[in-house]
Amino acid sequence: MNLEISQLSGCQRQIPREILQRARELRKQQTSAEELLWECLRDRRFLKAKFRRQHNIGKYIADFYCHAALLAIEVDGAVHDSQLVGDADRDEWMQSHGLKVLRFRNDEVFDELEQVLGAIGLCLPSP
Repeated sequence: MNLEISQLSGCQRQIPREILQRARELRKQQTSAEELLWECLRDRRFLKAKFRRQHNIGKYIADFYCHAALLAIEVDGAVHDSQLVGDADRDEWMQSHGLKVLRFRNDEVFDELEQVLGAIGLCLPSP
């Protein structure tokens, strides 16, 4: 694993206090779609992969993150309709640092959970 990724998202990273506080707030204010997906991903329930929620990567906070797969997952509600450029910039930055980014809409998580999990599973290393 490359050193830059570990510095950005690994356990030895430096987390600015304001980002750490924001991540804590986001964990307490999960959307219903995030709660549903978290129930599937937490405690290595999904393909034994370790996921973290509201995990900071550089200056960003990913809804869910799997370090072993270098995978960031975003669950987008209606608010993201007005942030398309910002979300694209964020995705481009993460991808430029070697991360794969998956984005799902809230309704996809609610209505097509099996397909969402299938797409996530394709990005994970073989157990």
